[in-house]
Amino acid sequence: MKKLFTLLMAAMLTLSLFSLAACGNNNDSADERPVIKVGMECGYQPYNWTQFTNANNAVAIKGKTGQYAYGFDVMVAQKIADELDMKLEIYAYEWKSLVPAVQSGALDFIIAGMSPTADRKQKIDFSEPYYESNLVVVVKKDGAFASATNLEGLTGAKIVAQSGTFHDKVVEQIPSVTHVTAMEDFPTMIVALNSGSIDGYIAEEPGAIADCKANSSFTYIHLANNDTGFTVTDMSNVTLAVGLKKNSELLSKVNAALSKLTAAQRQEMMNTAISLAARLGV
Repeated sequence: MKKLFTLLMAAMLTLSLFSLAACGNNNDSADERPVIKVGMECGYQPYNWTQFTNANNAVAIKGKTGQYAYGFDVMVAQKIADELDMKLEIYAYEWKSLVPAVQSGALDFIIAGMSPTADRKQKIDFSEPYYESNLVVVVKKDGAFASATNLEGLTGAKIVAQSGTFHDKVVEQIPSVTHVTAMEDFPTMIVALNSGSIDGYIAEEPGAIADCKANSSFTYIHLANNDTGFTVTDMSNVTLAVGLKKNSELLSKVNAALSKLTAAQRQEMMNTAISLAARLGV
């Protein structure tokens, strides 16, 4: 009798474990929608950044345990994914690796504060713009160039920009500029400005606002493209768009999704991203 009881208990335990495992598998695969793989740096606030909680509906970064992506680009990516009825996956890539990743099919989209420049258009396709901004220069509040109001006021400054971007090309428009060799990313440029090895770096205005909120010793020179600031002959250089593989069947669907976001909604999303980035200190 005791042996029979033991056998019955073992059978019940096995059945119970099987049931729990089945439930776990169902939960893991509850979202059976097709996946959309989106790449970004996860380090270019307020467009995208890394945080260590899923606060504000941040999206887990694939392959990065305990790390989540959020920011304006993530908000846009989620809107597109929802409209396409697809599950959003975020992947962190170095800037220079984003375009090749889309070309190879490792990523479906780039949503990373990327401008649809002529050079990039030769390699991948782009959606309609989802944001437009001015180029500005971030400097130290107590620095020699804090009172500048135009490019002439930055004469002789040591200025840097991110490598592989249009920003690096416009540096030469500053009179008698010391054009510092382009740097890999914005965190590196922030460190350089703090250390005094540069006088300023090129940024888009939303990024500059967020950087200055996160770094109390920073300010930025308010510039207007083609007025007090940089000459921009191709406005695609100062707009942001979604990057896709050439001839992607998703392009028209992405454009349709973006068309449902009003200018006011986009600006509200950007304002939220700027405030959150400053509060989190990312």
